[in-house]
Amino acid sequence: MIHTVYKLCNLNFRTMHDPNIESSSCHNKTQPAVSTRPRSELAPVSEKMSSNDDGHFLYFAFGSNLLKRRLQYNNPSATFYLTGRLKDYKLKFGYWGNDVSSSWHGGAATIEYCPGAEIWGVIWTISNRDLLTLDKQEGVSKGMYSPLEVSVETEHGPKHCRTYQMNNFHAGLPSPQYKKVICLGAEENGLPTEYLNKLYSIETNGYSGYPMLTEKKRNQEFMWEKLKTP
Repeated sequence: MIHTVYKLCNLNFRTMHDPNIESSSCHNKTQPAVSTRPRSELAPVSEKMSSNDDGHFLYFAFGSNLLKRRLQYNNPSATFYLTGRLKDYKLKFGYWGNDVSSSWHGGAATIEYCPGAEIWGVIWTISNRDLLTLDKQEGVSKGMYSPLEVSVETEHGPKHCRTYQMNNFHAGLPSPQYKKVICLGAEENGLPTEYLNKLYSIETNGYSGYPMLTEKKRNQEFMWEKLKTP
């Protein structure tokens, strides 16, 4: 078994209510309706969205897919490209409709339109052959998330990327394990310290069991024991 030691997120940060993460200050603003866009405009990436001539597309991750090993579990072609920020959106956590039986034992990450806010994340290059597995992971066929094309600011200029936004969103706190995966990915890829501190401050639901990925792979090499809450 390969033992990998990760730098763990500080879960003892005092909870803050940051306008870029989980704030309700934008609820009365006009929000683009992602789920009402015609499906012909949403897919496939290889033809219309974020695609490169070499058979790859750009994907902007802001949640658990910040962590390389988590993303590559279902999408082995994923390769780090750049870090960047998505302006006028904030990070939120919750459930799709009434589906509270989350595999992560808590709310999952999504983005919400919020003028003046910003989200930092990682841009990955992914082979078009992994598009279906990425969509499946995000529950696109079930209507859980819709793909969205966004312009992400980077040190090399704006990049047009595919990302995902939850439909029929209902707010809910994430589990400590899910938060930890997000923080580990943010640390791994060198997101700004100020943004890391905002991630550390996210309130959780206090769930104390195993995270989803440990449950699925408990008897195989790919383990997430470091994510189990002490």
